[in-house]
Amino acid sequence: MLNRSLSTFMNAFTASDYTMYPFSTQNGKDFQNLLSVYLDAVFFPCLREQDFWQEGWRLENENPTDPNSPLVFKGVVFNEMKGAFSDNERLYAQHLQNKLYPDHTYSVVSGGEPLAIPDLTWEQLKQFHATHYHPSNARFFTYGDLPLEQHLKQIEEEALSKFERINPNTEVPSQSHWSSPREDHVTCSPDALAPDPARQNTLCVSYLLGDITDTFEGFTLSLLSSLMISGPNSPFYKALIEPKIGTDFSSVVGYDGSTKEASFSIGLQGMAEEDIERVKQIISQTIDDIIENGFEEERIEALLHKIEIQMKHQSTNFGLSLASYIASSWNHDGDPVQLLQISDSVAKFRQSLAENPRFLQDKVKHYFKENTHRLTLSMSPDEAYLEKQAKAEEEKLQKKIQALSDSDRKEIYEKGLELLTAQSKTQDASCLPALKVSDIEPTIPITPVHISAAGGVPVQYCEQPTNGLVYFRAMCSLNTLPEDLRLYVPLFCSVITRMGCGGLDYRQQAQQMELRTGGMSVSTQVIPDSTQLDMYEQGILLFSSCLERNLPHMFQLWSDIFNSPHFDDEERLRVLVMMSAQELANGISYSGHMYAMTRAGRHLTPAGDLQETFNGMEQVKFMKRIAEMPDLSQVIRTLPRIKKHLLNPDNMRCAVNTTPQKLSDTAAQLESFIRDVAENRKERKPVRSDITEIAFPPQELNFQPCQMKTFFQMPFPVNFVSESIRTVPFSHEDYASLCILARMMTAKFLHGEIREKGGAYGGGARMGGGGLFSFYSYRDPNSVQTLSAFRKGVDWAKSGQFTQQDIDEAKLSIFSAVDSPVAPADKGMGRFLSGVTDEMKQGHRERLFAVTHKNLVDVAERYLSVGQRTCGVAILGPENETIKKDPSWIVK
Repeated sequence: MLNRSLSTFMNAFTASDYTMYPFSTQNGKDFQNLLSVYLDAVFFPCLREQDFWQEGWRLENENPTDPNSPLVFKGVVFNEMKGAFSDNERLYAQHLQNKLYPDHTYSVVSGGEPLAIPDLTWEQLKQFHATHYHPSNARFFTYGDLPLEQHLKQIEEEALSKFERINPNTEVPSQSHWSSPREDHVTCSPDALAPDPARQNTLCVSYLLGDITDTFEGFTLSLLSSLMISGPNSPFYKALIEPKIGTDFSSVVGYDGSTKEASFSIGLQGMAEEDIERVKQIISQTIDDIIENGFEEERIEALLHKIEIQMKHQSTNFGLSLASYIASSWNHDGDPVQLLQISDSVAKFRQSLAENPRFLQDKVKHYFKENTHRLTLSMSPDEAYLEKQAKAEEEKLQKKIQALSDSDRKEIYEKGLELLTAQSKTQDASCLPALKVSDIEPTIPITPVHISAAGGVPVQYCEQPTNGLVYFRAMCSLNTLPEDLRLYVPLFCSVITRMGCGGLDYRQQAQQMELRTGGMSVSTQVIPDSTQLDMYEQGILLFSSCLERNLPHMFQLWSDIFNSPHFDDEERLRVLVMMSAQELANGISYSGHMYAMTRAGRHLTPAGDLQETFNGMEQVKFMKRIAEMPDLSQVIRTLPRIKKHLLNPDNMRCAVNTTPQKLSDTAAQLESFIRDVAENRKERKPVRSDITEIAFPPQELNFQPCQMKTFFQMPFPVNFVSESIRTVPFSHEDYASLCILARMMTAKFLHGEIREKGGAYGGGARMGGGGLFSFYSYRDPNSVQTLSAFRKGVDWAKSGQFTQQDIDEAKLSIFSAVDSPVAPADKGMGRFLSGVTDEMKQGHRERLFAVTHKNLVDVAERYLSVGQRTCGVAILGPENETIKKDPSWIVK
């Protein structure tokens, strides 16, 4: 359906005790189409044996066409779960839940422990579906402006009327409470990118709390959790993070209301084994301190202010957020409406505090101090972990193989061929409803913006119904920054709002930001030029939002950051560096395909090179090096040098989104902010006010693209593979054809090759705004074979073996992304950030509509053919002998 609809979201989520099937679209007809397909897929799936082999697990010859090749385990979910558990954070969270709730459904892995998956039979799966995926066990949720009666009628006619009510017996009983605390230990694989290889232990204490269907209690505990752990002013941050015993909180931290009974966890990762007892001590001491001292009133106010902003801020996935927010409680028969009445909970909370000043301290005493149902779980790396996993899998495999007769083996070979044949056939999807290209709006709505100036700085104003919030952005150019400082920019961005400024130390700064704003952030930006591949704009983006009443406070905080940021607190900087390095190392197993794509594009365009510096493996390794430095004084000397180049009104432009009523007030505040930071200008220049242009001149470089193949050996059992090809920029006439080609190759060719046949969790092609056409695969058991699947995809495109319907479906799929909803806070941002105006977008739109069969074959030939292309390749994955022996690869 991704290719037959204008959906803005379509997926399925598996939680520990429910599955949720959400979809959304802005088109009424499309909504009905999707609803009928979803009802059919959820309640009346085919669940054929072949589907079970492909998606679940099967025994098959390594090479399905060679009966003498060894038998191995294959299957999409089998590989997905192996990939999921190569992520140590995920592994830890899973063990913690299994051991805290040992008596019921939460004691097992809902997605399947990889080595237990081959024990599941097709019959068991069908039986499970018949009892669990039944309307008697379902809850429906709709959100939006379409009339409800129509949805109810369709749900009744297409699903509910076809079933008799059953008792599904899916209630989860309460976990019986332990009379004394428990301890446990698990192991994981060592992390090659850990900031300190000798400190890779995790320890966490987890407490069983109350039933999540008690709405107010849940609200109170989740607030209490934020007070205990959120931000540098919280007691656990001060007690655990600042002494630098570990790199960051454990992967599971705080209140978790996703299971029938909630839990709260607190602990550390990245610590030395000898500190384990000390950390247990600190946790228990901190709880005693909280019971004695409680929380400052200002911190409670800051938290309630945050809730007020969250209720006013409009996001594009508001309906989905609400659905996710109520899913767990409603699933256990809680009252979903009560859960949504947040203002009532806030009022009741304020009242409880007024009546009993020790209200929160009493909760801490009851749920933490006196709670005997608590688990202390430690995790340490084991050098032989992956080996043991592989050995256990091999033993399981051999056991299965030994039980086979010759006729079983013959049958496996024949079934493997059958599956391959089925996978190679084009599925007939004609029974599915589809929108037509003519259902797409021919023109885009124009977003009016007006450009003016404040103190000589260009400003874009965009009037929007922002619900009483003001959104501010400033783009600061990096053009004057010396080359040797580039690598430090992401670190600068992550610490500049967290080290203190003006008269505020970092704790006071964090407090003021929470009390007065919806957050303040700084991030790197690499913006490819829309007309030329070797030009780009580089900068950092400042972003913040606030309630209208807090405008002066928000700008005052930015003024202090510009005029007098604090950089000299080495202790604070080390804490931030450790956390940042740990976060980067943890993120690779989750976003490996992004790292592979960024690396593959490194030598193809100047913007691609900078992306790798800021966001790629190069940045991960750089932060690891910084985290390992015994002395950070050299870094402390570097930060003010960067600040001098970046936080300078001479190379800055701003954007404001707010309500028409608040516009002049915001303009006045912005004007005074620019005056306040004028001393940061390089030289006194006369202030311009006749500003019509808002972009900086892009940088042009003398850049030679070159071919490069890089392999990063990682402690994963799966690969992330990418190949990137240099093509054309956004406004080039072939850009639209390449976008549609990428989408069509993904749906009609690569998905089948990489996921269905190859067993990877995902894969495909995408066309990036920077003129790079990228192939990728995700959690992939193959590496070099996937590169040849990419090549086959190009041959398939060049051969023109696709239909007009294939092209139309790819167009629908592209337009659903192009036309996805934009929140009031983000309107006009394409223009502000990348200079892409509504007229340019409309031109791109018309080129998309106009793409023909001939255009697609032409661009495949012209840009993607072996002789034509300049490409880069990158793989992240386990040890690989084939690649090591091949001199054309650089092995990292």
